[in-house]
Amino acid sequence: MTSKTPVGAPSDAESVPTSIFAPQLVWTTVGAFALIFLGAFETLAVTTVMPTISRDLDGQALYSVAFSSTLAASVIGMVLAGRWSDRTGPAWPLLAAMAVFTVGLLVAGLAGTMGIFIGGRFLQGLGSGALIVALYVVVARLYPSVLHPKIFGLFASAWVLPSLIGPPVAGVVAEQISWHWVFFGVVILVAGAAGAILPAVRVLLSQSVSQAERTSGRAAIVWSLVVALAVMGISLGGEREGVFAWPLALGAFVIAIVALRPLLPAGALVFRRGLPAAIMLRGLVAAAFFSTEVYLPYLLNERYGLPAWLAGLILTVGAVSWATGSALQGRLSDHVPHEKVVVVGALMLTFGITTQFVTAYLSLSVWVAAAGWLVAGAGMGIAFPRISTLVLAHSTGRDQGFNSAALSISDAAGGAIAIAFGGLFFTAVGGLANGAGFVAALALASVLALVAVPIAARVRVRTG
Repeated sequence: MTSKTPVGAPSDAESVPTSIFAPQLVWTTVGAFALIFLGAFETLAVTTVMPTISRDLDGQALYSVAFSSTLAASVIGMVLAGRWSDRTGPAWPLLAAMAVFTVGLLVAGLAGTMGIFIGGRFLQGLGSGALIVALYVVVARLYPSVLHPKIFGLFASAWVLPSLIGPPVAGVVAEQISWHWVFFGVVILVAGAAGAILPAVRVLLSQSVSQAERTSGRAAIVWSLVVALAVMGISLGGEREGVFAWPLALGAFVIAIVALRPLLPAGALVFRRGLPAAIMLRGLVAAAFFSTEVYLPYLLNERYGLPAWLAGLILTVGAVSWATGSALQGRLSDHVPHEKVVVVGALMLTFGITTQFVTAYLSLSVWVAAAGWLVAGAGMGIAFPRISTLVLAHSTGRDQGFNSAALSISDAAGGAIAIAFGGLFFTAVGGLANGAGFVAALALASVLALVAVPIAARVRVRTG
């Protein structure tokens, strides 16, 4: 019989850690947090300084490619790391991911042309995509399941906190020193994070590894490339106007769904109960939240006349409440079922996003929008870490890498697809001309959030 006890978990005779900061885990926790934090910081920093970079490198025509290339590479990195982790354990994929991410930072920082810079961004995406999957498997192998909600809550904070400091720090560095040092500075910090997590790598290298249930065949890599290109196609459709916008986006969407099927657990595309539903739930909540996040500051700036910095402040409200929700879910009793926590998070997310739709439709107060976004952020903080916990609870040592990769792919593809279709809806009804564009885009996000609620009720595996 196959056990779902993580490979490398302490035996009964060993001391089982009761905290993610227990002596045997503290440096792993610090290193993993730092790596995820730096990956998120780099993403937000590049978004901030990209106008400066494109002007300096005379690459305005390739502005969007600098972002889409990173997304495409991250999907490929997720698949590679997942298969590799299932075959050999997560130690070597983790080391390789850190190395590729670092090389990407150096290439981007040294770039003298936009083409070289995009090459560096591709390597960063490849490394960051592989990194998050490898770290999920590290959690499965080294942390007792009772600590998973806490460590994933910390991971969620590591994604959220850079939104508070990333943009201003990157702006100051680019203005006072050079945009090149936005990348060089992260290289130095990655080296420190790698040093903190090396003891865990040594432990992982000494563990035995179960034979993987899924092989890392070339077909999986090809399908991941198809998904990446299809998502880029949807994004291009979302940016176009005219008669070909919808056919391009819908055609790319169909291709993406076909290509996703072999990269996800069986039954995921029909929301089968248990692991498949949990994987798809991650994509739905990401789609609803991030597609709303794109248009909310835009709405406040255009319809309510708020300056850009003040309209953007609402994103900070969501970031803080996300981090708070992540911390709170990690403190819940172990007797509270994961699926109940996820349903509560999905309901809060739905309330917060539909509040934005109603605000746009009825022209309600800015304070209503801010309060709703506070609730939405808290809902994400509660749901996101628990979905990760559920996925590992449904996994064994033979498929932790595959399932972790599927979770990350669902997250990335869901958000990108929803943002692209939000743009199509926005343009189709008139955009800024009559304000209906905001209503349409937020209506789509609200529908996605509503669909997530019944899916959240299906994440538990039936027993007996």
